Amino acid sequence: MAEKLHLKEKLGYGFGDFASSIFWKLFTMFLTIFYTDIVELSPTSVATMLLLTRIWDSINDPIMGMICDRTNTRRGKFRPYVLYVAIPFAIIGVLTFTKFDFDATGKLVYAYVTYTLMMMVYTAINVPYSSLLGVMTPIPAERTTLASFRFIGAFTGGIFVTATAAHFIEFFQNRGANEAQGYQYSVAIYAVIVVIAFWLTYAWTKEKVKPAKHEKTSIKRDLADLSKNIPWFIVLGACIFATIFSSLRDGSMMYYFKYFVKDQYIPGFGEVTWAKLASVYMTMWLAANMLGVVLAKPVSSKFGKKKTFIGAMIISAVISFSMYFLHAGQIMVIYALNLIVGITAGIIMPLIWAMYADVSDYSEWKNGRRATGLIFSSSTMSQKMGGALGGAITLWILAIYGFQANVDQTETGLSGIKMTLSIYPGIAAAISALFLMGYKLNEKFMYKVTEELEQKRK
Repeated sequence: MAEKLHLKEKLGYGFGDFASSIFWKLFTMFLTIFYTDIVELSPTSVATMLLLTRIWDSINDPIMGMICDRTNTRRGKFRPYVLYVAIPFAIIGVLTFTKFDFDATGKLVYAYVTYTLMMMVYTAINVPYSSLLGVMTPIPAERTTLASFRFIGAFTGGIFVTATAAHFIEFFQNRGANEAQGYQYSVAIYAVIVVIAFWLTYAWTKEKVKPAKHEKTSIKRDLADLSKNIPWFIVLGACIFATIFSSLRDGSMMYYFKYFVKDQYIPGFGEVTWAKLASVYMTMWLAANMLGVVLAKPVSSKFGKKKTFIGAMIISAVISFSMYFLHAGQIMVIYALNLIVGITAGIIMPLIWAMYADVSDYSEWKNGRRATGLIFSSSTMSQKMGGALGGAITLWILAIYGFQANVDQTETGLSGIKMTLSIYPGIAAAISALFLMGYKLNEKFMYKVTEELEQKRK
């Protein structure tokens, strides 16, 4: 059996999702309100843009996966992309949060171009980064641990954004910048940190799992293998709806606090603005997610990945439904339920990636060919597809319920905002749990697969 990973390797892998999550949380939590309230695009036009750009992404991710599988350098198949794409990733991220004095059509075209480019470079760096998990170790338990480090990094990056973004923006505004410039300058700071973190991932990781020397494959055969891989379809569906669940919550949080909760008097703190209350809420959400990630390994070791995932999603659904009935003044109850949902949502994150690694091994065991990049590309595809659907659904719901930016909302509008944080995420969580009920790759079966693959690779 292969040796266990060193702490430095686990930390190095975690830095990659620390970097990715900085931008991902900016996209899911701040970009929609940046588009509607600052760039002043209509919710329906932004929703349509988020969805249409996924047509290209649905092709882009598998293509990148197949490119990675056919990359052979002295630095490995996947690590070179982490090194070289980091700077373009950072630059386009800043451009995405830049507002120009265009007319309405020009603003929308600029949003289409920059957001499409952003998702393309996200693919170019995150498909290889995600695929690293499948080649850093062949040991299933180590992969779960590695996935946990990944998501500790992810949530740390997210918490860093939610805890500092409002303060960065306010800092620049106090020094003469307008709100749009405040966003741009803040994202520029995050961009520098992103590049450094990705370079640490490149420097501290190694690719140890090598395909069998006799292995020969083609794109046609890889796609044919994938089309018959039932566990892959199951995990893909579960992941898409789990991401819709999270992105609906992420995308609606700012609207929920700006228009529903509003500024409030908090004993001991005085009058607190909605932006600060939202910052605390988002930070608590990500901190709870991180706690869930830490719990994923011991809980899944006891109950198995499948049962842990299903149980966590059912709890998330029930708590989400209950949040619809809260009043704006119940801020402490809102925070408390947010913590519970955050923990259960965090538990599933490393399990998804560990299951993708199992699906990759299952494919190699069954077909005699390994397609790590192609299979893991589906993870970023499902993440972006779920994120786009979640963001689009959020804005369509707001439009249907009569949302108008920067004005007091009607009762109908407030109901729509509340539902995007409660009812609709709960439905997505329940569907995710239903998908995984058909998953068959349990721990006992995967131990057998791992043992036989070890012998073949030798």
